[in-house]
Amino acid sequence: MSDLVAVWEVALSDGVHKIEFEHGTTSGKRVVYVDGKEEIRKEWMFKLVGKETFTVGAAKAKATINIDAVSGFAYEYTLEIDGKSLKKYMENRSKTTNTWVLSLDGMDCRVVLEKDTMDVWCNGKKMETVGEFVEDGTETHFSVGDHDCYIKAVSSGKRREGIIHTLIVDDREIPEAME
Repeated sequence: MSDLVAVWEVALSDGVHKIEFEHGTTSGKRVVYVDGKEEIRKEWMFKLVGKETFTVGAAKAKATINIDAVSGFAYEYTLEIDGKSLKKYMENRSKTTNTWVLSLDGMDCRVVLEKDTMDVWCNGKKMETVGEFVEDGTETHFSVGDHDCYIKAVSSGKRREGIIHTLIVDDREIPEAME
């Protein structure tokens, strides 16, 4: 019998990571899997509540699973990333990154721009980029296979909107993905 009690999907720059948590409420067993790989295993624990901390992804984001008793033998499991609830972390992330999902040569590609560092990731790999100033902003050039790609950054002209980032692949604009 599996003691799987929670599954989360966390979108980071290097990809979407699946976190699974097993909690044996009779034995106190705790097992954490990240992308199918066992990260933590504790067989016998007398304390059924508490937390388990581990890292996720290439950037080694700190993740914590909180185990709280709700009533009697019912438990609530919450995931925190870098000290924020998963919901808050993802809301904040949508402000600091742009994500595009497209198909190139029959393969799905997930391109992520980290706005604070201007790092570009494609399918979990940090890309080699070349920045260039152009008349109306900047362009960050990189290649995916035989495809010429760049992210164009232009001012929206509105202070509250800030800079607009657009991904161009082989001279066509790619719509941004909502994660």
